[in-house]
This record gives sequence, structure tokens and C-alpha cells, in this order.
Amino acid sequence: MSRIGLAFRSFFAILFTGKLPGEVAQALGLNQAQPNQAKPSQAKPPAAAKPASVPQAGPSDGALQMLGILQRDARLIDFLMEDISAYSDDQVGAAVRNLHDQSREALNRYLRLAPVIDGVEGTFTKIEANAQATVKLLGNVPASGKAPGGLLRHKGWRAEKIDLPPIAPGASATVIAPAEVEVE
Repeated sequence: MSRIGLAFRSFFAILFTGKLPGEVAQALGLNQAQPNQAKPSQAKPPAAAKPASVPQAGPSDGALQMLGILQRDARLIDFLMEDISAYSDDQVGAAVRNLHDQSREALNRYLRLAPVIDGVEGTFTKIEANAQATVKLLGNVPASGKAPGGLLRHKGWRAEKIDLPPIAPGASATVIAPAEVEVE
């Protein structure tokens, strides 16, 4: 699984369920350790004092950082969190055009994206045997979960290159956008 795929899956899973998906944790080597089940006859040595550890970047930090960039450069979260029902379609359309341009520019600055399948949507596409992790089958899927091919409905996206800036020392990855207070 690509890093950006892991980041987005992690971000949305944590956002909506509060939990990291098991397969993402496994891919990152973050499986929870099994409780130490020492036999009663075995004495455990006293635990040595552990030095204070420096917080390390978690699996969701890249997703949160990208979300922060989209907020900073395009105000994406402000737009998504606002109730737009009172605005006309023309007003929403004008806002979305600007949001689209700024979001696309931010994505292109930090990511190089490519289609998973570089084909023409709506045409027959042959599926490689090892494509289960990169292709989602729709429609009349055989019981085996494998198919020789089908109509390409969406090309999919994968990250070829990720170039996020380092998180500033002392900054919290969970703060997507700081509050802004004007002092008079």
C-alpha cells in the first residue's frame, strides 16, 4: 500500500471511527503487542526507568498535514464545514471553482499523482492477477472475487511522489489550522 494511500485511509478512518484500520496498522508494523504472559514461576526483573521519549510522527500525521495544507492554501475545511444550504447554486459554483483551483495547486505542489490504471473510462480493461489491492471490482463480481476484466469506471489514483514539508518542532500534527485571533 502506498504511503499516501495509507495516510488517506488512516486519516478518514480515524476521523470517522476514531480507530486505525487493522490492515493499515499491520502494513505499518504497528500491531499491538500481545500482553506479556509470563508463567507464575518466572520472576520478571524490575523495570528500568525509561528516558522520556520524543514524540514520533504517527501514521495519521501525513494525512493531517495534507489536510492542513489544503486548509491553509484553499480553505477546504472552512468550505466543507459551512452550511451552504442558504446559498444559490451560482454562489456555490463560484466558490467551488476557486476552491478547486487552489486545492489542485496545493496537491500538485506536494504530491505527484498518477492513475492506477491509465486507460479510457468506459472501455473494457483487463485486470492483472495481482491487482486486488489496487482494483475494486463492481457489479456482478464472481464468488472467487477475481475477474479477467471489465469496464473501467474510474482510473483510481496513486501517489508516485510525496514531498511534504517537515512538521515544525513543537507543532502539533493534530492542529490542522490554528485559531486566528486579531489583537486590537
